[in-house]
Amino acid sequence: MRRHLALASLLLGAGLIAPAVPLTVNAAVSGDKVLEARCASCHPRTDGGGLSRIEEQRKTPEGWDMTVVRMMLVHGVKVSGEERAALVKHLSDSRGLTPGEAAPWRSMLERRHNVIENQPDEQVGVMCARCHSYARVGLQRRTEREWLKLVHFHLGQYPTTEYQALARDRNWWEIASGEMPQTLVAHYPLDEDKWQAWRAAPAPDLSGEWLLAGHQPGSGAYSGSMRVDAGGGDRYSVELQLDYANGDSVSGSGSAILYSGYEWRASVELGGRSVHQVLDASSGRLQGRWYYADQDSIGADMRAMRANGSGVLAVIPDHLRAGARASVTVHGAGLSGTPDLGSGVTVLKTVSSSANAITVEVEVAADAAGAHDLGGASFTVYQQVDSVRVEPAEALARVGGNGGPLAPVPAQFDAVAYANGGDGQPGTDDDLRIGAMPAAWSVGNADEVAESLQDAKYAGVMQDGGLFMPAAAGPNPERPFSTNNAGVLTVQATVDDAGRAVQGSGRLVVTVQRWNDPPIR
Repeated sequence: MRRHLALASLLLGAGLIAPAVPLTVNAAVSGDKVLEARCASCHPRTDGGGLSRIEEQRKTPEGWDMTVVRMMLVHGVKVSGEERAALVKHLSDSRGLTPGEAAPWRSMLERRHNVIENQPDEQVGVMCARCHSYARVGLQRRTEREWLKLVHFHLGQYPTTEYQALARDRNWWEIASGEMPQTLVAHYPLDEDKWQAWRAAPAPDLSGEWLLAGHQPGSGAYSGSMRVDAGGGDRYSVELQLDYANGDSVSGSGSAILYSGYEWRASVELGGRSVHQVLDASSGRLQGRWYYADQDSIGADMRAMRANGSGVLAVIPDHLRAGARASVTVHGAGLSGTPDLGSGVTVLKTVSSSANAITVEVEVAADAAGAHDLGGASFTVYQQVDSVRVEPAEALARVGGNGGPLAPVPAQFDAVAYANGGDGQPGTDDDLRIGAMPAAWSVGNADEVAESLQDAKYAGVMQDGGLFMPAAAGPNPERPFSTNNAGVLTVQATVDDAGRAVQGSGRLVVTVQRWNDPPIR
């Protein structure tokens, strides 16, 4: 019973799968005209000139797309694909979020799995985030009146809300209607002045040559380049290449749209696979994540700077062992001369040098240790690996396939090495993060219940590189007392540190399919 209750809690909100935010926009289709033609009949013009309800909200592109899709599904609004894309573009540009408003919740926009949210208000967490993420609340702005209407909508659309867990132990409706609108508007007000100040700034022209760097769990560090050509109307064509430190290279091309003056969304065919980029362009650089369109749990961090700029973008590798010799490449723009890698790291010779990358051979002093900041990138020098942490420490995967409409959702892990801090104890706040390292991976049963049901045997397979592939969906007659391949597992990584085996472990829940997977979960 404990097991089934835990897994059942992951299934809230079952329903239709909402498509991703549109990644192409026909510049010939006017979003403002579509808004008038498709929306104004139910949302009349107000004294302020905007449309009722709409003018009292601001959202991300994904948030507006969810609203448009809901109008189509629930209210029967007829919107073509081109019109939908134009609406999302227009609403995001005219009623979006500022970079600072979106920043705390970007992990949800970037489809980062297994992120533990830091909920700034416990009451909002209980009242709202028991059915969906807290980020879904934080990624919108409303007037108090509009927050109250959202409460009414929830109860009308989901009448059992006040009878579910964390609702029956309190006067749910009195709190939801009487307290929550004031609480929500205090945290997330419409704040039209803040938005209009941001909107007044011209949208940047992102065309040109860009330098890339990042880390893909399971594959390691990469560097690369991206050419961006303007297509008009905040639309761009993209060509890029990624060169991994392990010797692999992939290239591809695609298209991108800039929403709200900084929200970069791109669709690229990379190495034969469709990839989506979700990046923040507000700082003059690009930063965020890309992921596979058909498996968004698999992806990579990405940051980019203009090739004609100046500064350091990455140091690869990002960790060096004390007393060792190694080859190090500093990536960036406008680079020249011999890089200063800090105390204890001596450059023996320059192997190659260009404005975008300088490769040097270095020797690390035997007594060196600590983090070295090069201004824009850093690397770590360590004496030995004292502990290993599996990241993410708590993960979730989903069975799938087996002739069904949904593919399995894998879980990707990294083995991250740490050195003890001043207290000499592992697992404390002063530990020095060394970086991701190659590891031997395995899974086991998490507890006695998992052992009795043989979860490790049936739930899936751990592959090289820390990629867990869940088993097929549907009934499995071979399993004792079980109808599917769900399970609760421990994930173990073993790092070889100069002949010493250092282990770390995490926890993985393998559960059933998620049928409702909107752009903002």
